[in-house]
Amino acid sequence: MIVRSFDELTDTDRHIKTPNWHSKRIVLAREDVGFSLHETVLDAGTINDFWYANHYEAVLCVEGEGELLDKETGQTYSISPGTMYLLDKHDHHQLRPKTQMRMICVFNPPVTGAEVHDEHGVYPLLVEDADGNLVRQDMPAG
Repeated sequence: MIVRSFDELTDTDRHIKTPNWHSKRIVLAREDVGFSLHETVLDAGTINDFWYANHYEAVLCVEGEGELLDKETGQTYSISPGTMYLLDKHDHHQLRPKTQMRMICVFNPPVTGAEVHDEHGVYPLLVEDADGNLVRQDMPAG
């Protein structure tokens, strides 16, 4: 059994910080449970472009308000506490927080914590080999 709090992850290797948001990864691939679980806090007034071409992501807003843009269709959605969105088609999307937003995110396949968004907002698909080395295994385009 694993018991952790998001608070204990502050300023550890599981606390990823960027200019627009920060994320605490409470469950990672190394836990070997088939998903990763994160708390991500996005700053008000920022524009955040994401595209998880190699992962599925479910996001639950637990604090704040903002707008989600589907970059393929142009459709926008209001996001507020209790709203969930599922990126079930590796959707290109943009999140625009009106206020600070706190989101709980689940990724499948799980992230390792070493991923960095590329210029398209994509995380590479990283897996650990038998020796504990990270190996890139992105999904084929299409």
